[in-house]
Amino acid sequence: MSKSIALSLVLAASLGLAACSKTADNAANASANAAENASNAADNAMNAAMNAADNAGNAAENAANVASNATANAM
Repeated sequence: MSKSIALSLVLAASLGLAACSKTADNAANASANAAENASNAADNAMNAAMNAADNAGNAAENAANVASNATANAM
């Protein structure tokens, strides 16, 4: 009888440890996913800033071309 109680306790402890391990794995995965999401958000922000700078440069170049064309047409 005492062997079955001991075996039951060992089994219960093993299941408890397995559950803790699963929780730790899930927490580690959630942390890794959060870090990846933060990295992707930073990359997206940088790309948006670069695109905005490119668009501003293109707008300035277009304005200069319009002024140059207007001057050429006036002559």
